[in-house]
Amino acid sequence: MADNGDTPAGTHEGPVLARIEPAPSRRVLASGTVGAFGLLLIALGFFRPPAAVPLQLFLITLGGLSLLLAGRVYRATSGALVLTETGIRDGSGRTVARLDDIAGVDRGVFAFKPSNGFVLRLKSAQSKAWAPGLWWRLGKRVGVGGAISGAEGRQMADALSALLARRD
Repeated sequence: MADNGDTPAGTHEGPVLARIEPAPSRRVLASGTVGAFGLLLIALGFFRPPAAVPLQLFLITLGGLSLLLAGRVYRATSGALVLTETGIRDGSGRTVARLDDIAGVDRGVFAFKPSNGFVLRLKSAQSKAWAPGLWWRLGKRVGVGGAISGAEGRQMADALSALLARRD
């Protein structure tokens, strides 16, 4: 069966070359910021309601969705990303990007990338996936970063660049 990026790893794939794991303080800060935004929207909807009722409902709904997203950010950042010689996987074994499908790594100042992270250019489009605060995959791009430290992001990007240079 072909690996479409969503199947868990069945076997150990060699030594871990780099690992990204958000610190507890970064997890709390990231999810807390999104949660505070949600609470602010809900408070605005109830205590300073706009003249139009649909706008009030919109504020409250958006605040509730922000609270749900805050919980999702907290859960997603409890995991880790691991780079092996076959590619990048998350802590549960789910493939984020296979090494043979990575065309390049963008980590420049003007690259559209997550905070403290980098973007992978893939050779073929993959299914959409998102672990808020850790990574996202959309078409031929994978963004890694968000609630991670800059040092871990640079270390994984450097290790990945070295693997790609050795492969090519």
